[in-house]
This record gives sequence, C-alpha cells and structure tokens, in this order.
Amino acid sequence: MPQHLTKDSKQSTDSADVYRVEMQKEMMLQKLRERGCRITKQREILLDVILQEDCASCKEIYYKASAIDCAIGAATVYRMVNLLEEIGAISRKNMYKISCGMSCEKGNVWIIELDNHTICRLSAQNWYQVLSEGLRACGYIENQKVIRVTVAPCRSECN
Repeated sequence: MPQHLTKDSKQSTDSADVYRVEMQKEMMLQKLRERGCRITKQREILLDVILQEDCASCKEIYYKASAIDCAIGAATVYRMVNLLEEIGAISRKNMYKISCGMSCEKGNVWIIELDNHTICRLSAQNWYQVLSEGLRACGYIENQKVIRVTVAPCRSECN
C-alpha cells in the first residue's frame, strides 16, 4: 500500500530525494567494487553528476563533471557510462536514468508529489501496478504486461 504524507513544504521531498540518491550511489559503488573497480574521486564525481543532474548525453555529463574537476576527460566519462551500463545501473536509450525494474524490491523507488503537496511513495512493484491498471482503464492494454518504461527528456518547463 502506498504511503501518503501531506506537507506544506518541499523539505520532506528534498530530504527523500537526497536519501534516494545516496542509496543509489551506494548500490552503484557496491556493484563497481564487486567487479573489482577502484572507487576513485573522478568516478564518485561522475556518479554524483549522473544521479543529481538531468543529462541527456555523455557530453553534458562531461561538461558538468569537468566543471567540478578539470582533470576529468571525455574518455573517462564514456568509459564510466559504458561500465555503468554493463553492470545494469543505467540505461542510455533516450537519456541517463537509473534502472529499476519491476523485480526491484526496494521500497519508495517512486516519489510522486501532487499539486496539494501530498507525497506518494511507491515501490517499483506498486508503481507498475498503478501504471498497468491506468493503461488498462484507458484502453491502451488488455492482457499485456508492462516490461519497461522509458522517459524521454523534457527540455521545456513542465510546471
């Protein structure tokens, strides 16, 4: 069952986002360690940029990361992105987003804020259930199952 919280400020959302990003970073660092990779300062910077920024290309990641550490080169960015893709941490079909499939058992993967500042926290499984039932109710699917959701980058203000 989703959790619903009402807040008059975005402070709760912001702290939840920070926590989510830190958890994702730790999970990625653990996967890199398991592959025998050294965890360098440059790799940590690249992870921070990927997790905290809305980057649509390696070039964007490079520009943002090199502003933090001018020693980070474009080749380092491409190698890191390829490595993260290999371990299943990111997908770069349309943009760089953290992969979390329906089999993900972590709770509070999706944090949704409504216009009245109500916060809904959904596990990946609950999110897929909501999505599937919504698609079915609108007539988009009948017996099919959602296997992947890809969000295209939005370059204009959506508010």
